[in-house]
Formats: sequence, structure tokens, C-alpha cells
Amino acid sequence: MSNRQTILSGIQPTGKIHFGRYFGAVKNWKLLQEEYDCIYMIANYHAMSMPFQAKKLIENSWEACFSILACGIKIENLFIQSLIPEHAELNWILNCFTSYGQLGRMTQFKDKSAQNEEFISAGLYTYPVLQAADILIYKATTVPVGKDQEQHLELTRDIAQRFNNFAGKEFFPIPEALYTKVPKVMSTADPSRKMSASLGDKHNIDVFADEKRIRKQIRSAVTDTGQSEGGDAGAMSAGVANLFSLLDASGQDEAHASLLQDYESGSLRYADLKEAVADGLVTVSTPIRERYQELKSDRKAVKNQIKQSSHEIRQRAQETVREVKELCGLVR
Repeated sequence: MSNRQTILSGIQPTGKIHFGRYFGAVKNWKLLQEEYDCIYMIANYHAMSMPFQAKKLIENSWEACFSILACGIKIENLFIQSLIPEHAELNWILNCFTSYGQLGRMTQFKDKSAQNEEFISAGLYTYPVLQAADILIYKATTVPVGKDQEQHLELTRDIAQRFNNFAGKEFFPIPEALYTKVPKVMSTADPSRKMSASLGDKHNIDVFADEKRIRKQIRSAVTDTGQSEGGDAGAMSAGVANLFSLLDASGQDEAHASLLQDYESGSLRYADLKEAVADGLVTVSTPIRERYQELKSDRKAVKNQIKQSSHEIRQRAQETVREVKELCGLVR
């Protein structure tokens, strides 16, 4: 195991990756591998907290594996959560170090439960504790987070400290947030909403889509919506701002600078901006799609490698749970 700081992050298995998820998480994961001891999971236990279908869950779990491997994640850093049942075991133990009141204050529970009021699972209520177990089981020191996950990380820190107080020693490191430059990628069909697969096909652009599809979606992107980005009449509209954000995220620095200058001078043609954005996204997508096809050409071998990496990562989880049970006085 590396002496570098340990990072844990995960992604729920919801099929292929759109550019919002790629620029917001997976691209950053790829870069972090060079500096940290990285552990990345397909969070299929978490996917059960909302209504799900068994067949779709397993299909999406494997699809997510192939997708993020194609994006440049090293296979030895990847595991599927359900292949390491110690996550669920530590989750129960940490539930007993978490107050009911703390969970009741989690804003994401309120948001997600409103999406399916007919049946709200206990898993949806307690999944922040499973998230804490995911982090602490590898004694992760650093967690990449966005603003929407700050509250959950703070809960993880509280749980770790409460357990350490119980144990009488600093057993779990208190994980720190890692804030990196993450572009705010909005739907090109409705720039007031985040790019999301759950909103439908027109609200996300698949990283694995062919060039024709990507260009078509960008050509139809909303520009002026009647609402400015900054609220001022002369400010950049949300749609145009989103296109510039995508252009910047795709690494087209020269085109970004030139077109921004055109915008500031009042000479920007939206068709030119959209063409540049499409060029940038296609440049990002092409090698990823090619790598994806390579991986899919030998699905069985890749699946076996993922199972092997999960087995090796599990050994770290088993050691932590063994120590936790000993500290708690549980019979092993």
C-alpha cells in the first residue's frame, strides 16, 4: 500500500457517463491517481436507497465500471461496493455512533424523499452513515466533494471523532475535504438545471455518444433564455455561460479566449460558439469511446480483473472491520 494520502470517492451506477459527471468528477479522479492512493467505488448499495430494478442495477453496475475505466481510471483502483460486504457491516456499527437528530438534518434526504413520497426507505434516511463507512473503512484522509456533499462529509467527521472518543485513541483519521476546480455543467436544453440523466436524454450529453449526436445536441443548445447569468440585463445569459463553461472544461483554451473576446466586443456569433464547444467535446469523447470499445471486446477478462481488484481492496476493509470489532468488544 502506498504511503501517499488515501482518497475515497464513488459513483452510483446509473448507466453511461454524461459530460456533467465526467467534468464534475471522473476527469478529476483520473488526475488524482497521480498524486494520491486512490480508491474508487461503484456505489451499488447506495443505488438501492431509491426505487430500483435488480436486472437494471447489475447491468448499470458493470456499465459504470467499463465507462470509468474508459475514462482513464486504473483498474487496480476500482471496486464494486457489494463485492466488499464489510461496508455494510461497518455501516451497522457506525449507525450506533450516529444520532437520530443528525440524520434528520440531512438536506439531501428531504430533497430525495420528495421525489418518491409513496415509499421512502429507511436506507435513504441512513445512507449518509453508509457513506461514512465507505470513507472510514479505508481510513481515507481526503475526500473530493462538491457543495452538495459538504454536509455528509461533516457527518463523517463527527462519526469518526465520536468513535475515536469511544476507543480512547485516534483510530480513524478525520477526513478533510478536497476542493478542486469543478465546472458547473448545466443542461444545454434548460440551463437553469444541472445536466442530469434522470431528466431525460435532451438534458444530458453522453460522453460515449457518436460525433453526430454530440454536434446535434450542441447545435440545439439554449442560448438566450430571457434570464441573465448575473441577474443584470446586460450580463451573460445562463445558456451562453454554460456553453463557455463546457468549452473551458474541454480544454479549448485558445478558442475560449478568442470567443470570449468576441462576446465582450458584441460580435459573438452563437453558431461559432456552438461549433467550438462541439469540437471540444468530440475531442474529449473520441479517445474515450475508442478505449470503451477495446474494453468491451473482452468483457469477461475485464470483469474478472474488476473482481480481482475488488478482492484485493477488500483485504484493507477486512482489516479495519477486524480492528473495529475488537475495539467494540464484539465476538469475532
